[in-house]
Amino acid sequence: MLTEAAPRTDGMRFAPSRRQLLRSTTALVAAAGVGAGSAAAQPAGSPGNAAGASPNPAPGNGTGGGGLQRKTIGFMLAHEQFKIPELVELGAAAAHGGFGLLATSDHFQPWQANEGHAGEAWVTMGALAARAKPAWIGPTVTCPTLRYNPAVVAEAFASLSQLSPGRIFLGVGSGEALNEQAATGAWPKWPERWERLVEAIDIIRALWAGQQVAHQGKYYTVNAKLYDPPAQPIPLLTAANGKKSMRLAGQHGDGLITDPLTWKKYKSEWEGGARDAGKDPAAMPVLVEQFVVVGDQNDARQAAELWRFLPKGFKKYYNTPDPAAIQQQADAEIPLEQVFGDWPIGTDPEIHIAAVNKLFDSGVTIVNIHSGQPDQKKIIDFYAASVLPKLANRS
Repeated sequence: MLTEAAPRTDGMRFAPSRRQLLRSTTALVAAAGVGAGSAAAQPAGSPGNAAGASPNPAPGNGTGGGGLQRKTIGFMLAHEQFKIPELVELGAAAAHGGFGLLATSDHFQPWQANEGHAGEAWVTMGALAARAKPAWIGPTVTCPTLRYNPAVVAEAFASLSQLSPGRIFLGVGSGEALNEQAATGAWPKWPERWERLVEAIDIIRALWAGQQVAHQGKYYTVNAKLYDPPAQPIPLLTAANGKKSMRLAGQHGDGLITDPLTWKKYKSEWEGGARDAGKDPAAMPVLVEQFVVVGDQNDARQAAELWRFLPKGFKKYYNTPDPAAIQQQADAEIPLEQVFGDWPIGTDPEIHIAAVNKLFDSGVTIVNIHSGQPDQKKIIDFYAASVLPKLANRS
């Protein structure tokens, strides 16, 4: 059970349950500034914050309050494909070019051996926080359950928020074997991994509130306080790639991270999960990663070679701890055309604008652009000059 110990004048401790925290989400979203208002943390029980709720509110999607805004275009910084110094330069260029969000992968190993890299994401985000303002920065996603302890995750992202107040988000997920099993030797079945994730989310939120936390749970024991809590609220987005996980992500996250196909198939599950927890899905951020190619079919094939696992990544390969084995299986099982068949491909800006607007029209609030091409600066420059200005003019 989670107990969040908050000082009281009578010397007693207040300990809201997880159910109470979930039921308070509607008030938290309102406090975060949906459309307008302040997103600053408020003490439990103050106006705009349900009694017993964590003072780290869920994010709003409006233009005020510092929340993740609607119609944001992000840029993916893939640690699997590039070294950290290059990613930092690319992130700074993307922020300067008008991308409103920088997402990083957080992997101990790459998905496929031929991708070639796997730098530490938190190091990159720390460097970006100093160089990529005013863009939002965060991982898509960190697994806060095995390779990382949830208390350490809470501390790390609170510290990042000190470097870039009001511009840090945390994306979380249940993990992949190539990261968790490879680094720790542990790889529980999915139900346990999700239970761990929910418990980790509770711990992170409680620590972010800045109070003494005494938590004795099924998987974690934490008795600690963050002495440097977040400078401003940190949106916590939960990743999902299937029907069941979409429902659960709606229940437990402040927002969603997913792919175009999962969003199309299971949007209603996520919305239902959010409503089950007393939240309004229309007021929650939805980040969808969209692969793109600025070039021709040959460029698409070259990029797809490095991301060949994608069609089966979360159906099969997430249980494989060896990137070389994933690459070998993907090469044998997945035609390249299946990988890039749904990607927008070309140098006509209208192709890319149409793909982004299609996602926005479906309810997505953040489109995260990801290209597997070797020349990432080409992608940034193309979007900065020919896509982002036109999207801004049409919004």
